Amino acid sequence: MSSVVPVAVTGMGCLCAAGADLPSCLETLFRGERHPQPPTRFGSGHPVRYPVFEVAARLPGDDRFSRTARLALAAAREALAAAALSPAELAGKRVGVCFGTTVGSAMNNEEFYRQFRDGEHPEMDAIERFLGSNPASVVAREYGLAGPCQTVVNACSSGTDAVGIAAAWIRSGICDIVLAGGADELCRVTYNGFISLMITDDTPVKPFDRRRKGLNLGEGAAVLVLESEEVRHQRSRPARAFVAGYGSACDAHHLTAPHPEGTGLKRALAEALTQSGTSPAEIAFVNAHGTGTPDNDRVESRVLAAVLPGVPFLSTKGYTGHTLGAAGAIEAAFTVACLERGEVPANAGFAEADPELPVTPVREATAVSGRLALSQSLAFGGNNAVVVFERGEP
Repeated sequence: MSSVVPVAVTGMGCLCAAGADLPSCLETLFRGERHPQPPTRFGSGHPVRYPVFEVAARLPGDDRFSRTARLALAAAREALAAAALSPAELAGKRVGVCFGTTVGSAMNNEEFYRQFRDGEHPEMDAIERFLGSNPASVVAREYGLAGPCQTVVNACSSGTDAVGIAAAWIRSGICDIVLAGGADELCRVTYNGFISLMITDDTPVKPFDRRRKGLNLGEGAAVLVLESEEVRHQRSRPARAFVAGYGSACDAHHLTAPHPEGTGLKRALAEALTQSGTSPAEIAFVNAHGTGTPDNDRVESRVLAAVLPGVPFLSTKGYTGHTLGAAGAIEAAFTVACLERGEVPANAGFAEADPELPVTPVREATAVSGRLALSQSLAFGGNNAVVVFERGEP
């Protein structure tokens, strides 16, 4: 198998409904806790109050920025602190920023639209706030980072794609360091949109369970600090993990439904495994996309059974909800953290096996051995992205 040079992960930050930082999130996951509730920051005319996973933590920044951008700032701050990277140490280095998002790329200000439609002349504050809230740009400005700055808007695979692209920047010599991740907020437009698609569960989400009815939306952000070997060794920093491989492929099948045979996911998996020089038998576990929708879980389980037979897998969306453009980044951080721990949490919400699914997720906290794990995302538009992580140094 061919392979590429692994890229070190030296710091991580994460916040979501499971916790205000990565250690808190991990504690929640391994306690098996989750508390989805109807949204508190906006209302809806639907008679059913569908549960969501909101972030309770206080966010940095101010009202000049969107909530998505402020989530990104919080995760970046934690990741840089974990990597022991101060602004002074970042100065003079080629530092890039690559963020995935979906909600953060849209101007969701209904009051502005309403006033404009009614012939009024609304203040332009909402427009200025939107234009100044690109999450990647906000993080770059906050820390004075003058390297490449990219926002990936590739539906629910955006965060995973951002990590894969960032690793390529390091390998190609474009960057010394990259802050890679994803961020997305809950909003009324997205909430109502997913309800209209009839893929939202009115009870807590149940990934891979026979009684699954759909997803619960969530919000959050995660950032991974990727470093070149030269800079990392200059700083004498250990690697928490390595990005060993990345694959991306499209089903070219349907706007919202995955291909019934998972053709794009299979190609993305093959590409990631080949790039990492890894055989399926070497994978310790898979952090699956696992949205709790009937189609996703059926297709994903069939692909896992065919490509990675016998490999333990789980969905962490039972603890976070589906955070859309942030999901791949949050799940990447969880994957690395579980590799370090040598254990994965239970697949929250799973109680009854579905006879249509050839494999089932882990039912309880489970010890895992091996140096490699995989995180995968399936997105609207048929987009599929996979990242292979290798455990770092003790």
